[in-house]
Amino acid sequence: MAQNFTLTSRIKLANGLSMPRIHLGVYLTAGQDTSNAVWWALEAGYRAFDSAQMYRNESEVGSTILKFLSSKANSSGLKREDIHFTSKLASNSSYDAARKSIKQSLKQCGLGYIDLFLLHSPYGGKVARLASWEAVEDAIADGEVKTGGVSNYGVKHLQELLESKPRVLPAVNQIEVHPFNTRTEITSFCQDHDIVVEAYAPLVRALRMKHPVISSLSSKYSCTPAQLLIRWSLQHGFVPLPKSATKSRIAANGDVSGFEIDSADMKHMDGLDEYLVTDWDPVDAD
Repeated sequence: MAQNFTLTSRIKLANGLSMPRIHLGVYLTAGQDTSNAVWWALEAGYRAFDSAQMYRNESEVGSTILKFLSSKANSSGLKREDIHFTSKLASNSSYDAARKSIKQSLKQCGLGYIDLFLLHSPYGGKVARLASWEAVEDAIADGEVKTGGVSNYGVKHLQELLESKPRVLPAVNQIEVHPFNTRTEITSFCQDHDIVVEAYAPLVRALRMKHPVISSLSSKYSCTPAQLLIRWSLQHGFVPLPKSATKSRIAANGDVSGFEIDSADMKHMDGLDEYLVTDWDPVDAD
């Protein structure tokens, strides 16, 4: 029987909280495009949205969530606490700068609190990384953020943070991961340390949709290439963040419960790794 991953499925985090298994990514969307994507996603049943200071759309995501919740379209009576909103610190510098920046994100989104706040990258050096993490810890203590995590962290950055004996452990590491860049060293370390891996660019930014293995397996499982890639991510225990600004694709990307990739095909997909980086790659930063 296929494991029933739906838009309401949740994954437990190390801090005892949980979050949805599939989030809508809103990278490189702006203005009305962002608002439309978030609205369509909420209509389709999505419960989680991945934004960032660098995306400059925290305000559009937050205001659209609030508008939807108070509208007739909210037929299932969702409340703010049913929705999961993520943002990220644009750059690591000082404690004061990070603390101020988190407060600004909170104001921008208008949601009352941020469910998940990540350090967007390890850039800036050790002192800046640890100072920024301390700001996340204090934002959690002050009720501005529920869960803290990191993004684009390599194993050495994760080890550095864990060895600093933080008050709050990182619950999430968001990295680019898909069959064409499996990042096994990082994902294994995270899973060994109870850090949930969020997979950005799970659709490989459409660069490998026509790859023969992806095409053939999509036919075998009667799904779209995007659904196959999302399902691969879920079956590895990751939380994929598929991004689309098209209503039909947003809905289709969340509909992956009707099939399960068998273990031989999962291995076949794992073997497609070519260390394909579709955007930036800070995991080895000093």
